Amino acid sequence: MTDMPSPPDPAVRKAALREQALARRDALEIDDRLIWDEAITQAVLALPAFDAAEGPVSAYWPMRSEADPRPVLEALHERGLPLCLPAIVAKRMIFRRWAPYEPIVPGGFGTLVPDPAQPEFVPAILIVPLAAFDRRGYRIGYGKGYYDAKLAEIGPVTSIGIAYAAQEIDTVPDEPHDRRLDWIVTERETIRCA
Repeated sequence: MTDMPSPPDPAVRKAALREQALARRDALEIDDRLIWDEAITQAVLALPAFDAAEGPVSAYWPMRSEADPRPVLEALHERGLPLCLPAIVAKRMIFRRWAPYEPIVPGGFGTLVPDPAQPEFVPAILIVPLAAFDRRGYRIGYGKGYYDAKLAEIGPVTSIGIAYAAQEIDTVPDEPHDRRLDWIVTERETIRCA
């Protein structure tokens, strides 16, 4: 009897899938991404989660070739919703109050975050970045697990991943600590996951 090779460790598979998805995303033309960001913005703002939302709403400051949530935040700010952005403090994700055009500062990992003097918020709606996703609502992030840990910590919250359709993969090798997103919005469609 021949020993069957064991399947690769999920973390190893995720790393390979992350690298491939980020390469696809980085290869997208910036002019296309700008058009797609507008389509994503309109689709996010049309989600039922915002029909009677009171906030706070968290998103992220985009880096590299990520889908840009800032137009969503600006529109929500105009609706009067409180906003916040994530920051990593002592190896833990927190959220600090932020509004459009307020100062942001370097926050590690290439991110920009609100001034540390801003108060902490607990968001009711999270708009999250991702490297890759599947239709079940599982995502591959950047490998640190901050969003999964925060989603588990804060309990019931609406989670919305935004990405380009090129980042979709067949199946994310999910692990017990992974949390599914409620929605994924791309330039092509809105996917109701959970």
